[in-house]
Amino acid sequence: MAFANSFAPLWVIGLVVGVTIVVLIFDVMVLGRRPHVPSNKETGIALGVYISAALLFGVYVWFAGSSQLAVEYYAGWLTEYSLSIDNLFVFIIIMTKLGVPRKYQQFALLVGIVIALVLRAIFILVGAQAINQWSWVFYLFGAFLIYTAVKLAMENIGGHDDDEDEVPAVVSFVQKRLPFTESWDHGTKLRVVENGKKVFTPMMIVIIALGLTDLLFALDSIPAIFGLTQDPFLVLMANIFALMGLRQLYFLIGGLLQKLVYLGIGLSVLLAFIGVKLIFHAMHLNELPFINGGEHIEWAPDIPISVSLGVIIGILTITTIASLIKSRSDARKEAAAGGSGATAGTTDRNDDGAGWPTMTDDDRTEGTHHAGGTHPNDHEDR
Repeated sequence: MAFANSFAPLWVIGLVVGVTIVVLIFDVMVLGRRPHVPSNKETGIALGVYISAALLFGVYVWFAGSSQLAVEYYAGWLTEYSLSIDNLFVFIIIMTKLGVPRKYQQFALLVGIVIALVLRAIFILVGAQAINQWSWVFYLFGAFLIYTAVKLAMENIGGHDDDEDEVPAVVSFVQKRLPFTESWDHGTKLRVVENGKKVFTPMMIVIIALGLTDLLFALDSIPAIFGLTQDPFLVLMANIFALMGLRQLYFLIGGLLQKLVYLGIGLSVLLAFIGVKLIFHAMHLNELPFINGGEHIEWAPDIPISVSLGVIIGILTITTIASLIKSRSDARKEAAAGGSGATAGTTDRNDDGAGWPTMTDDDRTEGTHHAGGTHPNDHEDR
């Protein structure tokens, strides 16, 4: 069993996973019955609870396991959290392109996260078994992370436009072959009867898109965290805490995401560093007969986890500061350009569809009624 190699007893692992399942089921039931746009206070409190729980879990690891394991966990959690923030850019694009009303976005995110947690748990179990059986798997993980880092850097430096291909192609495939309704009148339901026929709702499409997208993100995030810790329980908990706060981040930090212009480049450096670390680790454990005659490569440097944590914090700090400086500089240039430049900038942000989804068609309609002196209730009565 994969978790047999963890520092924690099986009953602790079962208890923590059980509590997580209960919290998720409760959230799904509450949001399913009462879909709404969360307030800053609501999201702030929930995010604070999740972050506090993540930090306290690290304290538990420190005392129940060791300081080494605690540092591994914190490094993994920070890495997963930074990757999750990058994922929010894609979620913004998907929500915008699929026209999800704001009050349903939180439910769609939550169900997508539940699916992602289940799929990632499977990935973690498979990955843990693989590295326990074959040390050469670290070569594959490291090479894949370096490839991903180069690809991510080229996309960011080259100004690659993600809007065209962020919605998974399988979504269009499913839409063409299954009966769907385009109406959002059915809310969070996934399948309804319309004109005597059973059809799927737009919410089903959104959940499929978010779930598949997060699964693709797991292909680089899971190998990345295995480069920092090989304890499957720590890998699982780092993923759980990063994903559990994802929907709160989506609604809370909004415009700040648009200012993190160098986040992609920073993450590419982070992934490349972990990829190199994994390859060095694989060289230490080398058993492949065509590399060094199947012997361990002793000269390969062994990067301590404390150094890894410092590098991760340093990369994220530099990326954030540089991004904010660049965003402030761009804002000053726009302001100096005059009213015409500011108007053009606003138009561009609205046209590209990738801006923060703070207003949907429903919101604009409601705003029009207010502007015209008609109360929203009059519109509903009609």
